[in-house]
Amino acid sequence: MDDNNLGQIELRGLETEMQQSYLSYAMSVIVARALPDVRDGLKPVHRRILYAMSREGLRHTAKYSKSAGVVGEMLKKYHPHGDMAVYDAMVRLAQPWNMRYMLVDGQGNFGSIDGDSAAAYRYTEARLAAIADEVLADLDKETVEFIPNFDDTTKEPTVLPTKVPQLLMNGTVGIAVGMATSIPPHNLSELMDAIAHLIVNPESEVDDLMKYIKGPDFPTGGIIFNPKDIKEAYATGHGKIVMRAVAEIVEGKNGHQIIVSELPYQVNKSNLVESIADLVKNKKLVGIADLRDESDRRGIRIAVDLKRDAYPRKILNQLFKMTQMQSSFHVNLLALVDGIQPRVLDLRATLQYFIDHRRIVVTRRTQFELKKAEERAHILEGFMIALKNIDEVIKTIKQSATKEEAHVNLKKKFKLSDLQASAILEMRLSALAGLERKKVEDEYKEKQQLIKDLRALLADKNKIDEVIKAECLEIKTKYGDKRRTQISGTTVGDFTDMDLIPNEEVVVTMSIGGYIKRQQIGEFRTQRRGGKGVIGMTTKEEDQISSIQVAKNHDDILFFTNRGRVFKQKVFEVPKASRIARGAAVVNIIQIAPDELVTSVMTLSDFDDKDDLVMFTKQGVIKKTSLVAYANIRSNGLIAIKLDEGDELTWVRRSRPGDEVIIATRLGQSIRFKETDARSLGRSTRGVRAIKLRPKDEVIGADIAKQGEVMALLVISEKGSGKRTLVSQYTLQHRGGIGIKTMNITDKTGKLIGAKLVDKGLKSDMIVTSTEGQIIRMPLKGVPTLGRATQGVRLMRLKGNDKVASFTVLIMEEADGSLSNPNEELTESELAKLPVVEVMAEEEKPTPVKVAKPVSAKITKPSALVSKSKPSFAKRTLAKPVTAKSVSRMKAKATKPVAKKSFTVRKLAKPTKIKSSSRIKHKTVKQPVKSFTRRKLR
Repeated sequence: MDDNNLGQIELRGLETEMQQSYLSYAMSVIVARALPDVRDGLKPVHRRILYAMSREGLRHTAKYSKSAGVVGEMLKKYHPHGDMAVYDAMVRLAQPWNMRYMLVDGQGNFGSIDGDSAAAYRYTEARLAAIADEVLADLDKETVEFIPNFDDTTKEPTVLPTKVPQLLMNGTVGIAVGMATSIPPHNLSELMDAIAHLIVNPESEVDDLMKYIKGPDFPTGGIIFNPKDIKEAYATGHGKIVMRAVAEIVEGKNGHQIIVSELPYQVNKSNLVESIADLVKNKKLVGIADLRDESDRRGIRIAVDLKRDAYPRKILNQLFKMTQMQSSFHVNLLALVDGIQPRVLDLRATLQYFIDHRRIVVTRRTQFELKKAEERAHILEGFMIALKNIDEVIKTIKQSATKEEAHVNLKKKFKLSDLQASAILEMRLSALAGLERKKVEDEYKEKQQLIKDLRALLADKNKIDEVIKAECLEIKTKYGDKRRTQISGTTVGDFTDMDLIPNEEVVVTMSIGGYIKRQQIGEFRTQRRGGKGVIGMTTKEEDQISSIQVAKNHDDILFFTNRGRVFKQKVFEVPKASRIARGAAVVNIIQIAPDELVTSVMTLSDFDDKDDLVMFTKQGVIKKTSLVAYANIRSNGLIAIKLDEGDELTWVRRSRPGDEVIIATRLGQSIRFKETDARSLGRSTRGVRAIKLRPKDEVIGADIAKQGEVMALLVISEKGSGKRTLVSQYTLQHRGGIGIKTMNITDKTGKLIGAKLVDKGLKSDMIVTSTEGQIIRMPLKGVPTLGRATQGVRLMRLKGNDKVASFTVLIMEEADGSLSNPNEELTESELAKLPVVEVMAEEEKPTPVKVAKPVSAKITKPSALVSKSKPSFAKRTLAKPVTAKSVSRMKAKATKPVAKKSFTVRKLAKPTKIKSSSRIKHKTVKQPVKSFTRRKLR
């Protein structure tokens, strides 16, 4: 529209007008606001800020000046936009967590890494930083083009003649119309080395340059992972840089701490701390006891206190996964080429454009300096002519009526130029001195040499490159520093907890009541025979330990339930607990129904296709399935076996060809057959008959006898009888038969309540519990090894209608937390020497007596704890006082030499002779089940 038509309405199509207007707006945003120039790496607003501060004389050696003055100068002459937009842009140049090398030196509150805003510009002060002088260097030597400002009252540079590669040095982020730029900051020393290399070797590729530029160098430090991503970003201009915070696990008096000292770039520290607190509050992050921000002027420090039972590496892994302690910087190396064309560049192209810009600047600077040197030499030539003819010059001037006439007369008489004549007329009389004449001559010679050098420089491009290279090395020496961001050679992908949890050996303990825990294997060290045992798990009075397994943290643990379902977890997911803790309820680990019980637990390091899982049910069904079929189990479980109505899955064992199966029933029957007699079936099938049961009979025990091991079958009846029988005494039969006797069941013995294979030489304790709460703990070696069809011996005296409810065989845990070593079998003569341990009332006071111990009978922990009358007891006494006479009588019964060491027997009853080797008597007195203390003999 012409100016002559102002005020008139012109009809135009909306679509056409929108296209043209939006295109003009888009180009304005792209060229004049959001995108940096590839040459000086600055957006227009930042360029104008630096130029305005330079014009105001706010160099790094000047005093600080109010930020309001800079903002006002910007709005008045160069940037007619919002004052806060200008101030915010200047503030960013002064923030050390945003700028790798700050261009503005601020004084006052310029914000914080917590996201706090800077103080108002009337309070803060600023000046240029020292390195900004290198960005503005040679600006007054006609090195760059100047254009009129917005109101044509002054001029401003189109680009700055920077000596530093600002685009890569500090990086930038900007969103234009239809495009965006995101360039990370880099280390200045590395950039200068790469530029020097590229000047000498212009054919270098990205791989060659990456020998010098290792990757981005963020002002906040951190660690970069995935080096391949760095190479991709440099080669294509697009990519993703994965960053992590620098965190250290520190062990203190009250447990472990995670100390975070560096954050990923552009991560708000306050928001990070708040997000961690929210995760803990919402129970998405478990194991953190306290969280503190201890940052100060010396640097960042976030302290995360962990609970004693927490895995520090696991918590740290979760912090990386759930918070901004790990974040990504998306690289889009988009910049303006020639000031108008947006283009995505690779690393080499970016450095090459900077080198080209420096060549232009150095050339124009040299031309300017040559021009000034020639002008000065020309004036010096006039001085030299005047000094040689000083009398004539003075005479000519004196004879001239005016200054202008003198100027003309000097030009004509001495053939001078206007500049020379003017300089002579303005020359002081002091220049006529002899020394001053010498100075003029010397200066003239210097200028002639300078002119010669400058002309040679302009004539040789290689020399210009040498100048650029020398300046780069000078900048590196002056401002270069060490890299802040570490670069790891490892790759970070999707995390699993196993990535940071050490695969160390642990002990997994589970009770019949459904409590499970995990302990360090270091709490179980080997101890010599006869050591004093300690509690390995605190359980409720009616509960007992059902399983103790040694595994590694990365192993799988399978949970089988009575409904025939199987669940899988990692061992490290079992809660860690102390030696005396009860542990966590298994219902908190797997998703079982309210009336569903875990009947078998198994740990696996791998799912070997050579191994099988053998399952047994109460109704005599056996099922063998390849272990591989259970490798992939959903979180809500899988069907392990299809059960008949009323049947339950009770035992699961791992087997291999060559193993044998042994099963015992409530009515005293047993069967032993080869594992291969049960064919392998699918995962969700029913199984086949293992033993033919009589009416009202059911399976009460099933196990796998490993090939080559000497095992014994331990059976206990409901009326307290028990025995061990070698597996070899059970005839090898075929699967599905009625079996043979494993105990002679009578009214005296009652029916069997359980059967278990035990190692014949294993040093263990056995805990037997009755239905009325009576509990007895005795060494397994005190149970005699008898024939298959015998009744066994009385292991527990019961009163009234009380019956044995269950028994558990435990591997002994020693005083230093060890798992016991195997021990020899007690002989019949040694069985006769076992003292009877009796629990008495709490009012009685114990009288400890030292008794010498026969070497052949190393007795460990025989005891009897019973009944439920009084609430608790702590003191125990002897049934009868032990006299010197009784002690000597006990010593006389020893058949072997007496050991030098002795042990203390607490509450020792008078020794009772055992008439038969098949009987061990344990006197019992009723005591409350709710609280009891286990006492062991040393």
